[in-house]
Amino acid sequence: MSLYTNPVVNEVTVNLHEELIERCKHGDGKAFQSLYKLYAKSMYNVSYRITGREEDAQDAVQESFISAYRNLHSYRADATFGSWLKRIVVNRSINLIRARRMELLPEDGSFDRMEEEPEEVYREGLSIESVRKAILSLPDGYRSVLSLYLVEGYDHEEIAAILGISESTSKSQLNRAKAKLREQLIKTI
Repeated sequence: MSLYTNPVVNEVTVNLHEELIERCKHGDGKAFQSLYKLYAKSMYNVSYRITGREEDAQDAVQESFISAYRNLHSYRADATFGSWLKRIVVNRSINLIRARRMELLPEDGSFDRMEEEPEEVYREGLSIESVRKAILSLPDGYRSVLSLYLVEGYDHEEIAAILGISESTSKSQLNRAKAKLREQLIKTI
């Protein structure tokens, strides 16, 4: 199920910041500053988990807020403002990765094969910081799929649409990211 069509989201949640949004639509800069303060940190975290770089995350958030402000008239309030903004941030973050001109996936299609997921092994001695560093050291494609799936809660169909890849590639990238992450973490303990 998509994060944007969650039936649990009720009208009160969707309209949480309706007054601020309406004021923004009428050009109230202070209202937009308030929205920025409410969402900037969480949107930065979303972007950072995808891009893996502070500068890119800052750029993505900045560009996303500018885009949101310019396109606020298209916000229909059928989802929360935060989820609408998050979609913009995710797309900007992915675009920044692409702009780095780093290859997300090899062109030979070798990632379209299904792989068996190895049994999970948990070890003591891992810190949050060591896991965070290991995730950030993953190649862009692995980190993007891993972050979108495990942290942001997107399913493989949504990830495929966002990244412009097949669902099987998304699944394969996730499995390979987990394996690479596991390999790196074993080295740290």
